[in-house]
Amino acid sequence: MRTSRAPRLSLFATAVTAGCLTLTGCGALGLSDDEGTTGVSSASAGEIAPVEGSPQVVAAFYPLAWVSEQIAGDRADVVNLTTPGGEPHDLELGVQQTSEVSAADLVVYEAGFQPAVDAAIAQQLDGVALDVAEVVELEPFEEHGEEHGEEHADEHAGEDHADEHADEHAGEHAGEDHDHGDLGDLDPHFWQDPARMAELASAVGERMAALDPDGAEAYEANTDRVVASLEELDQAYTDGLARCERDVVVTNHDAFGYLTRYGLEFEPVTGISPDAEPTAGDLARLQDLIAEEGITTVFYERLVSPQTARVLAADTGVETAVLDPLEGLTDETADEDYLSLMRENLAALERANGC
Repeated sequence: MRTSRAPRLSLFATAVTAGCLTLTGCGALGLSDDEGTTGVSSASAGEIAPVEGSPQVVAAFYPLAWVSEQIAGDRADVVNLTTPGGEPHDLELGVQQTSEVSAADLVVYEAGFQPAVDAAIAQQLDGVALDVAEVVELEPFEEHGEEHGEEHADEHAGEDHADEHADEHAGEHAGEDHDHGDLGDLDPHFWQDPARMAELASAVGERMAALDPDGAEAYEANTDRVVASLEELDQAYTDGLARCERDVVVTNHDAFGYLTRYGLEFEPVTGISPDAEPTAGDLARLQDLIAEEGITTVFYERLVSPQTARVLAADTGVETAVLDPLEGLTDETADEDYLSLMRENLAALERANGC
C-alpha cells in the first residue's frame, strides 16, 4: 500500500490575487508580449482598450469556455467554438465560427492545440488574443511524474519490469504522429490541474476588467470565487489520493499527466493521440502491467470509442470506467460542469485505486 506523502507546496501561492485585476498587468503570471506560435501575441491588460457594451468573448474549447463564463457572469457573452460532442483536437471552423472569432473582443485559446483556431486568429482577429500557453506553464510529456517515478522505483527496488515496459513503450511509439498541432513535446492538457486553471482564471479576469472597466469589481469578485473553488478542488484531490493501495492508472490516451502531481502514474493505451490504434505490443505490455500492479480498472473517454479499453479489460478480467479528460461536454454531461466532472473523476480514481 502506498503511504501518505509529505504535503505539497500549493501552486495557488503563485496565482494572481484580486489586487491584480487592474489595468497595469501582473508580471507574476509570466505574461509575455513576445509572439506565440501563431505570430499573434497575447496583449497584456495595459494594452487593451475598453469596448462599448458587453464584451464579446470566444473560447476555443470547453475548459477555457468554463473559466470565461465563470468570470464573465452576466456582463459578457461567451461563445465556445467546440460544440458539445465535438473532439477539440479535430476542430474545423465553419463560416459562422470564423466570423465569431473575427468579431470577438477577446479570444481565449491555446496556440498549437487547434490549428484551425490559430489560423482564424492570425487572419481575422481585430480584438485581443489570450494564448493560455503564455499564461500557464505547460510541462513536457516526459517530465510528468518524474518525482513520483522515483518514488515508484524505490517501492519496486530490485524489480526491472517498469524499465522494460518504458523502453518497449517508447520504441513502439517512436515516430508516432503528434496530435497536438504545434505544441511539440508540451502537454496541452493543463486544465487537469486546478492550480493552473486558477492562473488562467486570474488572467481572463484581468483582461475582462480591461475591456469593461465598469465591471472591474464584478470580474474581481467572480475571479476570487472561481479561484477559491479551484483551490477547494485541488485540496480534495490532495486529500482523496493521499493514501491509495495502487497508484498506476491505465487510460485511453495521454491526457492526464498533470494529475501526476497527486502521486499517480498514468499508462495510456494509445499514447498521445486519442484516435490512434494500439499495437499488439502495446496491449501485451499493458496486460502484463495490469497483472503486475493489481490494476482493477481500464479507463476510457466519452468522446472516443471505448472498444479498445473494453477489449483490454475483458482480456485481463478487470472493469472499465469513464475518466473524463474534460476536453468537451457531451449530451450525457450537458448538465455537468468542470468542477462536477473533476470531482467525478476523483471519485472514479479513488474507487479504482483503493484510496
